[in-house]
Amino acid sequence: MHKAGPGTETLSDLLFRVAEGDQSAFAGLYEQISKRVHGLVLRVVRNHAISAEVVQEVFLMLWVSADRYKAELGSPEAWIFTLAHRRAVDRVRSEQRSVARDAQYAQKEYFVQEPVDERVHHTLMSESVKRCLSSLTDLQAEAIRLAYYGGLTYTEVAEALQVKVPTAKSRIQSGLVCLRHAMEADGYGARSR
Repeated sequence: MHKAGPGTETLSDLLFRVAEGDQSAFAGLYEQISKRVHGLVLRVVRNHAISAEVVQEVFLMLWVSADRYKAELGSPEAWIFTLAHRRAVDRVRSEQRSVARDAQYAQKEYFVQEPVDERVHHTLMSESVKRCLSSLTDLQAEAIRLAYYGGLTYTEVAEALQVKVPTAKSRIQSGLVCLRHAMEADGYGARSR
């Protein structure tokens, strides 16, 4: 069994207490082994940000499944490192599949040509949206730009504009109503479909 130093509990003892829901034991477990778990995960993942996420996932797994540790099957370090290594490898594979999917999608997009009439319609629609945005108040237009072009949530828009969330939400919703009316007047929108 592994001892971290005088007066500290073994990892086995800590795991057994974590299995019973002891938060102080979990903190002790984290203190004793988190740096080594992070080092192992980082060697597999090779990305600091993703490694930090994986380490959090590993410790969440430990919190939830500490009761699965069986001392007769091996040391607590071996069990924890096995969990960490498996989770890191799973994450690498997941990232690789994601990159492959993105590359495959990008390749398909490259070869699939949008018909000319759709490109013209899209261009005209974009110009119409820009014209119609100018018909909104500055507050509405800025909120909509942040939400739709910036991809921000209501809360993030509120923070960016330094207003309360209901105010940001109201600006976006009233702006969208005005934008819809302007688009319909410009020949687009629900009535033009």
